[in-house]
Amino acid sequence: MNLRFLKFLAMGGIAALVNLLSRYLLNHLMPFEAAVVVAYLLGMTTAYVLARRFVFDASGRSIASEIRRFVLVNVVALGFVWAISVGLARIVFPNIAFTWHADDIAHLVGVLAPAVTSYLGHRFYTFARK
Repeated sequence: MNLRFLKFLAMGGIAALVNLLSRYLLNHLMPFEAAVVVAYLLGMTTAYVLARRFVFDASGRSIASEIRRFVLVNVVALGFVWAISVGLARIVFPNIAFTWHADDIAHLVGVLAPAVTSYLGHRFYTFARK
């Protein structure tokens, strides 16, 4: 594995922690399905700041352009995160009688699922040299 990918995973881990903790807190204010989306946005903001600062070199694009590209890559990833998280929590886990922190584990699996595709999207699109 290359160093940039390891840094991406580390920074992504911090962003995932923001995502997971905020979803846990948001769950007290809104349904799980909505909390997953709002928490994802908070994690995505954290991920952009950390990736731009610690992982990728300057692209030569404006911050607005990078953010648009970052959001586009993450909208695709959000579809995977939401489908996996909600699918596990509402369909798979109830059908196998898995109840121990089911929402938390479903969300964790969902957040981890797009790590490689997100890295590739950000490396070759979001932060690609202009």
